[in-house]
Amino acid sequence: MLSQLPEDILYHILSYLDYKSLGRLSQVCQTIYHFVNRDAVWRKIAKEFLNTGITRNGTDKYRHIPLKERVKIAQNWYDGVCRRAVPLKWKTKLLPWLQLDGNALFLSQASDIGVYHLSQDSGRLQRKPFEIYSGHKGDVCHFALTDSHLISGGSDGKILVHSRKTDVLMELSGHNQEVNCLDSKDGLIVSGSKDQTTRIWTLSSACPRDTITMYDRVWSVAISPTLSTFGTGTACCENFSPLRIWDVERSECVCSLGSQFRRGAGVLDMVFESPFQLLTCGYDTYIRMWDLRLSPRNCVMEWEEPHDNALYCIQTDGNHMIASGSSHYGVVRLWDKRQAECLQFFQLTSDSVSSPVYCLRFSSSHLYAALATALHSLDFSKNPIYIR
Repeated sequence: MLSQLPEDILYHILSYLDYKSLGRLSQVCQTIYHFVNRDAVWRKIAKEFLNTGITRNGTDKYRHIPLKERVKIAQNWYDGVCRRAVPLKWKTKLLPWLQLDGNALFLSQASDIGVYHLSQDSGRLQRKPFEIYSGHKGDVCHFALTDSHLISGGSDGKILVHSRKTDVLMELSGHNQEVNCLDSKDGLIVSGSKDQTTRIWTLSSACPRDTITMYDRVWSVAISPTLSTFGTGTACCENFSPLRIWDVERSECVCSLGSQFRRGAGVLDMVFESPFQLLTCGYDTYIRMWDLRLSPRNCVMEWEEPHDNALYCIQTDGNHMIASGSSHYGVVRLWDKRQAECLQFFQLTSDSVSSPVYCLRFSSSHLYAALATALHSLDFSKNPIYIR
């Protein structure tokens, strides 16, 4: 009788079931099994789980993976069940940066950026890069990836724009000290430097469109999804808020966020989750969420690193999960925004002196963490909790 109901009514009935009940129901018969396995049935459940690729606004980032499979893996994210591996090591103490793009991992090592192939089946990383981007005279401090370009900032003060489709290389000159951070969206580039300036660039010119004097070292920048504003995080060595929002067209400060930052509580990383929601972290050991539609004096939520370590980097699944990297023991923490306490943590090294996690990137089943001495991967697709 159940299989004879109209589909819209059947969808409504199944929306009241949890993932365990759906798994049991799929064992009734082949007809119901095929119906229950549809993405439409699992979409509501997937939105409540961690890192399923369903963002808060309903966007699906991993359409090629069935939602039922992602819910399986999401159980591992929540329970911390994973397989650890060290896919790459290097002897010198580098400050790596990384970015995932499909089945390719972009990883900076000294003055070069290597592109490593990721096996879709095993998740293993190719030992040697199949492509290398170079050109800096010093170490690569940060880079951003778009569909058409790779934009890197180095300790030599240069910004290099590599075309991913041709061999064209453009050099952007303006900073006179190391470029600590940059972000790029739709042809717009924003960079921050130790020279206490933030610069706005376009791909049509090698000179900055605007230069903003910050009166402090710039540690982090992020462009809003609307491209109308961007955020900057500074070292907080002066008597003003280290976290500010700027208008792209006018190059003017729209607002300063926060009112009680301690001196030296620099903002080391920031991520826009939406045009109005911004996540930040830094030396004062807190992850903060800001809503730009509300009062800029106070954040709307915050999570404290329990061991009082500085937080170097954060990533988010666009919904409920945050991943953070701390300054000691290579600790990566997973947070559920709906909880005050840390959900899971992974200590990737026993060396407390020189193993901060500088960069995090994750897909539906993998979390890649770049430390000062190695690249670690956590594969959450292994040993899954099965839903029949």
